[in-house]
Amino acid sequence: MLRKWKIAFLDIHTNKVKQIIRSHVPSGFILEMADTEEMDERKRLVKDADFIITALTPVTEELMRMAPNLKLIQKWGVGYDRIDIDVAREMGIGVAITLGSNAIPVAELAITLMQSVYRNIPFIDSSIREGKWLWLNAEMRDRSFMLHGKKIGLIGFGFIGRAVASILKGFSVEIIYFDMRRAAPEEEKEFNVSFVDFDELISSSDIISLHLPLNQHTRHLINKKNLQKMKPSAIIVNTARGGLIKESDLVWALENNIISGAGIDVLEEEPPSLNNPLFQLDNVVLTCHMGGVVIDNVSNMARHIFGNIEKVAHGQSLLERDIVVHPNKLIK
Repeated sequence: MLRKWKIAFLDIHTNKVKQIIRSHVPSGFILEMADTEEMDERKRLVKDADFIITALTPVTEELMRMAPNLKLIQKWGVGYDRIDIDVAREMGIGVAITLGSNAIPVAELAITLMQSVYRNIPFIDSSIREGKWLWLNAEMRDRSFMLHGKKIGLIGFGFIGRAVASILKGFSVEIIYFDMRRAAPEEEKEFNVSFVDFDELISSSDIISLHLPLNQHTRHLINKKNLQKMKPSAIIVNTARGGLIKESDLVWALENNIISGAGIDVLEEEPPSLNNPLFQLDNVVLTCHMGGVVIDNVSNMARHIFGNIEKVAHGQSLLERDIVVHPNKLIK
């Protein structure tokens, strides 16, 4: 009887999500999923695993060295900053992402945050719940704006940045972008975007939306120096990684009216301390790293992930765009 490949999923999911994921497990594979966040359980899961799937759970050197059969670490999503890439490369363990599979839900959240900040949705909602009806001539009008006619700057123009641009085409906005690799002219025309340099984007945008990976080059890209270049009326939205923004500098900018507001889905520390000063600011809308967290994208993500795992198990090549570290271990 042929041995079945073991897949260890290190994150906790509800029974509903587990059921959807399990429905896509390919023949010849066994999926074991974490029930707790206990390190002992994660060690048990990985010790005889051929493949690991992780969304937010860190995959450390310790875990990798406990898994002698490990061929591939598959990220549920695209941000791989919680995986020890250097150790994976040293050990010949592949690392792959699911590029593009969560682009639409993340893009939708980015635009939701833009509108939530612009229209002060949390402030209005909490006021109504407290019995305070905000009349038209009260602070509601003074603090509310529309997207129409605004200049929106996208820093990063990969799958998610392009999905944001595609959705925004219906809002009659001007879209500019900066990326280390400029898109082809026909793509710029398709998405109705214009390429500008970083400084121009920072200084001229009404809304800045971040769509970058976190690495040594992008960490604290948004800092006091760059915040001071922004318009006082501008807002910033981050659905990528918390480390892209130096959080203490953002707090300073918001407290001192250097910028007008922020929509933040990702923080430098997750989960954050209850003493995080962002919690005290009413010009900030916060969500909990939920950009890709929608039930109707689980099947799409699962198909992509299990497709990558099957390819590695059968000695086939992955799409280059999904590869972070090439899997070098021989399939036995």
